Amino acid sequence: MKPSEIRALSTEEIRSRLDDARDNYFKLRFQFATGQLTDHSQFRIARREVARLATILRERELVAELEGSEA
Repeated sequence: MKPSEIRALSTEEIRSRLDDARDNYFKLRFQFATGQLTDHSQFRIARREVARLATILRERELVAELEGSEA
């Protein structure tokens, strides 16, 4: 998912997708540890998805804090 697509989502939806992405990454790590993972490139994709979602969520938190301190 592209950052522009993520920014179009609501904050709650981003949080939900972040939880799902973290869960997916955990499952991939578990599969790797048990020797069931065949496509190791999924690690990189999942890790970057978590990072994208977390970054945009943090951007929104910072904007909310800035707006709160200005008022």
